[in-house]
Amino acid sequence: MIEFFNEILTRSLFKLINYLPEFFGGLFILILGLFFSDIVKRIFLTLLDFFQIKKILTRIKILSEDEIKLWQEILAEILKWTIILIFLIPTLEVWGLNRATAVINQFLFYLPNVIIAVILLFIGLIASKLVADLVLQSTKSLGKRSANSLAFFSRSTIIFFTILITLSQLGVAQDLIKILFTGIVAMVAIAGGLAFGLGGKDVAKDILEALHNKLKKD
Repeated sequence: MIEFFNEILTRSLFKLINYLPEFFGGLFILILGLFFSDIVKRIFLTLLDFFQIKKILTRIKILSEDEIKLWQEILAEILKWTIILIFLIPTLEVWGLNRATAVINQFLFYLPNVIIAVILLFIGLIASKLVADLVLQSTKSLGKRSANSLAFFSRSTIIFFTILITLSQLGVAQDLIKILFTGIVAMVAIAGGLAFGLGGKDVAKDILEALHNKLKKD
């Protein structure tokens, strides 16, 4: 019995000793990836500061300084974790975790959708701010309250559709988004038709009567 346990212990120690080089080799690759990703993140943020992206966007009053800093950090973190995942693949292969490698590969293929979605969301927020400012300046003659309401409605509408496009890019509930978008378009069309029909019925009546009288005279 003792010999049996000694044999099991010996085999386990032998496997552990043989696995140690693979473990430390994979660990070295992972640490190298963490170190390299941190350097790339700092370089990315340095380049943004060098080209004065924050000052340009702040000067034209598209976004506040805190909002710009937040978006820069988001993009930098996405870049950092992309590099970490790239280094994690060979690490897991060295450790013999091939199934986990397959999962990470699928995530890396999906990652461009995340990057595009973040960019679309950023552009949508900028566009909503620009349109809101344009509407606010164009409708000042209607009064401050009406101008603010129209500007808020314009910005909210653009943000809403931006979120829909972002979710569609991420592949989240695409069927639900299509149904919701179709419903919104139908609602706007019906509302416009009713508003035109109810508000313009007198005008339409006058036009038809004038046409009728003209035909009678002819």
